[in-house]
Amino acid sequence: MKERRLQKSLNELSRTCSVLKKRLSGLLKNSVRAMLAALEVRDAYTHGHVVRGSLYALMLGRALKLPREKLIQLELGALLHDIGKIGIPDHILFKPGPLTREEYEIMKRHPMISAKIIASIGSLKPVVPVVRHHQERIDGKGYPDGLKDGEIPLLARIIYISDAFDAMTTDRPYRKAMSEKSALEELERHAGTQFDAKLTSLFIREYKRKKHLPYHSEFFPEKKSKQAIGE
Repeated sequence: MKERRLQKSLNELSRTCSVLKKRLSGLLKNSVRAMLAALEVRDAYTHGHVVRGSLYALMLGRALKLPREKLIQLELGALLHDIGKIGIPDHILFKPGPLTREEYEIMKRHPMISAKIIASIGSLKPVVPVVRHHQERIDGKGYPDGLKDGEIPLLARIIYISDAFDAMTTDRPYRKAMSEKSALEELERHAGTQFDAKLTSLFIREYKRKKHLPYHSEFFPEKKSKQAIGE
């Protein structure tokens, strides 16, 4: 009799934990969507850029056979890495030409601002280093901390490649988009100095296979993910 009551209590506890987990997951997704909505209002280009870039990052993450938990962290990092641009002055963020040295130094603060914003949400703590270090270079010449090689978190190295590829293949006020072929050649040219060489090679291989669509997103419906990169 006691064993039956104990089993019943355990079953009820399990169901309660499951409900709470779903609610927490829903709260996280709503928080992420709210931040992205704020980013879209401020800068529509950056919003579209991070959504597209997250799909390229997932392409690479799946090619690496990362576990689901890591893929979720990767998507979160890709979606939120530029959220700190909300804190960059308009005259710099929307400047239609090259930045001055002083302006570029201000722009370089955005990874730290992004990390500070998401650090305030407990469930996003594992993503903080990914966001902070998404502009670090393999040769140590990146920012904000000058990390190099394996010092840079794997997920940050993935985002750096996907982020660069989308930036190169998108029109900006001060330049036209590169062709896919030219952008892939640019990645290859800087593999081993700017980008992780092995990850770059894998990205190029996977992209050429056109396996980047469709990819399941934890935060956006499949249809919106397809539309985000021009399908």
